[in-house]
Amino acid sequence: KDQEQVRNNREFEAIAKEIEYQELEIQLAEKRIREFSARIDSKREVNSSSVERLEERKTHLTHKVAELDSIMSETAKEEEMLLAKSVEYKESIEDRLVKAYDRIRLATKNKLAVVSVERGASAGSFFVIPPQRQMELAQRKKIMIDEHSGRILVDPLLAAEQEEKMEAMIAAWLK
Repeated sequence: KDQEQVRNNREFEAIAKEIEYQELEIQLAEKRIREFSARIDSKREVNSSSVERLEERKTHLTHKVAELDSIMSETAKEEEMLLAKSVEYKESIEDRLVKAYDRIRLATKNKLAVVSVERGASAGSFFVIPPQRQMELAQRKKIMIDEHSGRILVDPLLAAEQEEKMEAMIAAWLK
C-alpha cells in the first residue's frame, strides 16, 4: 500500500528494501521455529525414554528393597545373638581395649575393626604388610595395628578358626 503512495523512485526503493528485509526476517523466524520445534520433539523423546527408564528403576528398586527386607528379617536373629555375645565379651575385656575397638570400628567405612591378612595385605587396605610383621602376627604374642588403615590385625588361621567357631555357635543358637 505504501508503494502506491510514493512520490519518487528513491522512496519506492526504500520501501521495497524494507519489505525485502521484513520477508527475510519472517523466513529467519520460520527457520528458528522449525529448529526449536525439532529440538522440542527430540527433548520429548529423551524425556519419554527417561521416564520409562525411571519407571524400570523404580520397579527394580522396590524389588531390591523387598529383597533387602527379607534378608534383614532372616539375619535379625543372628544379629541379635551376636550383639548379646558382643556385650558379654566386652565385660571380660579391658576397658581401654574396648574403647579402642569401638573407636576403630566407628572410624572405618565397613565397620570392620579386626581384620585378617589376605594376600600380604590387611583386608580393606591395599598396602602390603612386611613379612617380619606377618611372622609376629603368626606368633600371636601381642595385638598389632595396621599402620595404614588403623585396624587390628589377626593371623589368617586365627580368623578362620574364629569364623568356624562363630558359624557353629550361630547354627546351634538358631536350632
